[in-house]
Amino acid sequence: MSEEWWKEAVIYQIYPSSFKDTTNTGWGDLKGIISKVDYLKGLGVDIVWISPIYKSPQADMGYDIADYKLIDPCYGTNEDVDVLIAELKKRDMKLMMDLVVNHTSDQHEWFKSSISSPKSPKRDWYIWKPPKGHDALGNPLPPNNWSQILGDANSAWTYDKTSNEYYLSLFTPDQPDLNWENSDVRAAVHDVMRFWLAKGACGYRMDVINLISKDQRFPDADETIVNATSSDPAGNKGGSAKYHPGWKWYVNGPRMHEYLRELKKEVLEPYKAITVGEMPRISDIDEIIKTVGQKDGELKMIFIFDVVDLDNVPGQGRMALRDWEVRDLVEPIEKWQNIMIEREGWNTIFIENHDNPRSVSRFCDDSDEWREKGAKLLALMQTTLSGTIFIYQGEEIGMRNMPKDWDISEYKDIESINYWKKSLELHGNNTEALKEARRVLDTKARDHARTPMQWDASPYAGFCSENIKPWMRVMDDFTTVNTDVQTRFNSEDDLSVLQYWKRGLANRKEYPDAFVYGDYQTIDNADSGSVFAYLRTGKESGQWLIVLNFSGKNVAWSMPEKVKVNGWMAGTYLKGKPDKPTEGVVALRPWEGLLGRCSN
Repeated sequence: MSEEWWKEAVIYQIYPSSFKDTTNTGWGDLKGIISKVDYLKGLGVDIVWISPIYKSPQADMGYDIADYKLIDPCYGTNEDVDVLIAELKKRDMKLMMDLVVNHTSDQHEWFKSSISSPKSPKRDWYIWKPPKGHDALGNPLPPNNWSQILGDANSAWTYDKTSNEYYLSLFTPDQPDLNWENSDVRAAVHDVMRFWLAKGACGYRMDVINLISKDQRFPDADETIVNATSSDPAGNKGGSAKYHPGWKWYVNGPRMHEYLRELKKEVLEPYKAITVGEMPRISDIDEIIKTVGQKDGELKMIFIFDVVDLDNVPGQGRMALRDWEVRDLVEPIEKWQNIMIEREGWNTIFIENHDNPRSVSRFCDDSDEWREKGAKLLALMQTTLSGTIFIYQGEEIGMRNMPKDWDISEYKDIESINYWKKSLELHGNNTEALKEARRVLDTKARDHARTPMQWDASPYAGFCSENIKPWMRVMDDFTTVNTDVQTRFNSEDDLSVLQYWKRGLANRKEYPDAFVYGDYQTIDNADSGSVFAYLRTGKESGQWLIVLNFSGKNVAWSMPEKVKVNGWMAGTYLKGKPDKPTEGVVALRPWEGLLGRCSN
């Protein structure tokens, strides 16, 4: 396996609207990001990835782009990006932009032209189809039964009365899908990418890039959704839903690899760009290696969602919930750690982003008693797994999900709004079904990752001025959970979550042969279903043992005889080296993690 700087890099995702406001708008901006570059450098960050900051109506928080070459005024100017790139460069850091080219905003000039007339030269820049037919009342029917991704009660097709045709809009009606079959579209995308790379961006996170090729037959999807919430399988009204996920017909579609190879040749290779593809709903090993294989891969790496999807209900979309066990976490990690080594691909390591809830709430116990221990446990796990590591803003201080007693109006995301609207329509008189729908929101909504970053104990957590109301409510715990408190934390016996992350990232960079490139082996946890233990082995630093107790209980874990630990180097309970047995039974406290160095 080749060693590359980007494999060892620490990438930090910024959700710009919620990071830092310096313009008294209650909305984060580029100058706010610039003001925190030293903080990011101190954490150990090498690349800053910013979610979309281009001109946008903000129907989907910037993932609906109206101009790819212009920064939205709510964030600043193109010149601010130049300053940010320069400030990062001074600190040996780089900027990664977010590329959203499966779709545009319906306010983009391309689409305005396309919808203006069936004879427009840009008509086939988007996907237009006539109605499938008409219902008994004469209303037009969509070309097929595909459901909208961010609102599965709705059709993925939007009707244009003027031309009596539908355009494909997989995410929302405000986000029409581009027609990648058209070579002019692909050339325009290449031009956009060159624009920011020429300015000094190091590469792109590529939004839903595996959806760009659709099966041109546009067949109906299998009927998989019932009108129900996850605790009410039969549904309050019962029966199959009107629309269903069409993933089968546009995930890793027939020409996707062709398009990515072309993009690699025309843009990525000439600029030596770093790329990470968001590729949901794909787990086929050969397909993934074809994309990220060291020899002929089209992209450097992709996000594999098996871990963050572990509580999804098969066939029911993201906004459904099932119970999970530790083995559901272990199995995909073990699978992809080993496959990428054996097949010479490359992993991404992440458990948070702007589309997922807070990890300490999802995988651990976010109560005041255990939040810090759980956050450190997750930090220890991530900093010792192979792949390029991605940290999401606030993860490094253990930010948690929105409180369950907040009013439903605090949920601002389009997916949450559509989900709650659907739930009210289906279960308006069913208290238990609505209670379950609220539980799904409280657990999985994207809003949880989007509350303002908590910088200090001043009003609004230092995100914005105290006389300005932020666009989204600040978490109630900001006076105790913030970067200032955790930076200044001083104890002989313990580390704050932020300090723990810093140490873990520094340790990862000190021993990349083991934690970035090393061999991986899961240790059988048959004696305790709550313990995830594994070995990492490097060519130079030797073998390391990581033991993680994913439970709120004390656990007696039996050390396998074949594992010889010289000593425990770090743990999640103490600042120094843990005083634990190096053989036999090891007592693990709730949410405790250990890092041991083994005999070579």
